[in-house]
Amino acid sequence: MAQEPGSGSGREGLRIAAWSYAIAGLGGLGMVTWGLWNRETFFIGAGGVSLAMVGAFAPVSLIRARGGEPSGGGAIDELRADMQQLAQSIRVMGQEQALSDDARRVLNRKRERELLCKAIEEDIHAEDWDAALILVKELAESFGYRADAEEFRTRIETARFETVDRRVAAAVRGLDQLLLERRWDRAGQEAARIARLYPDSPRVEGLRHRVHQAREVYKADLERRFLHAAKEERVDDAMDLLKELDAYMTEVEGQRLAEVARGVIGKARENLGAQFRLAVHDRRWRHAAEVGSRIIEEFPNTKMAEEVRGLIDGLRAKAATLGA
Repeated sequence: MAQEPGSGSGREGLRIAAWSYAIAGLGGLGMVTWGLWNRETFFIGAGGVSLAMVGAFAPVSLIRARGGEPSGGGAIDELRADMQQLAQSIRVMGQEQALSDDARRVLNRKRERELLCKAIEEDIHAEDWDAALILVKELAESFGYRADAEEFRTRIETARFETVDRRVAAAVRGLDQLLLERRWDRAGQEAARIARLYPDSPRVEGLRHRVHQAREVYKADLERRFLHAAKEERVDDAMDLLKELDAYMTEVEGQRLAEVARGVIGKARENLGAQFRLAVHDRRWRHAAEVGSRIIEEFPNTKMAEEVRGLIDGLRAKAATLGA
């Protein structure tokens, strides 16, 4: 049977197309593999484009080549045109890859600027001021957008100041509450912590002195109230104030109040003794036992306390039996 015209050229075109697209496909696959292995996004993108173009052009070209069109040269010409287009695309990508990092950055600076600005906005929102300032420096020095960088820098400094100021204010309010509760040791620790956290804030200056001053003011008030109570012979009030004042005063400072304190203590002891004797006389056993316990607790080394110790068990027994 006679061979149909163009059949030989059709087979030749099919063979050329198959080999050409196979090589192009392997090349694209190789670039994708290399890009994934070395984490190079360019090679991943270039290989992907190459594979996509092979997938788009290969079926049409192979079908045309296999069909053996009457003028077999037309299929080959179309195949060559497709391959030239694919080669041109790969060549352009290769040229871009050959560019230096700085050159590619210039070409893509608009997109990279948008990404950089977005990252700065995210850092500002997250209150990561130092990271934001690093990116601002990059925006100014590497891309040349100095006006934008200065605007960002102003926003960052303003936001940081306002945020830190709010935090310092909240911390100082907590410190003031500790001072109101007269938790002096805890207040001192908190003042030191605030100073460490916010060393650049003017509001943290003098916080430790503030704690010391508040303690001294309260101590002076205790002393004043004690002296007034002693002068007015409000013995119970004076004794309570004297006990509290004892935790604030040094031994040297206590010498100033020693005489007044002895007088108050003596009167308090006498008052308790009188109350004890009166309660025993009136057979109010429970009250007598309560006053006796106070005498033993507050004046343990006195002769009166020794006498009460000899009576206290009997008084408690009578109080429990008689309920009085």
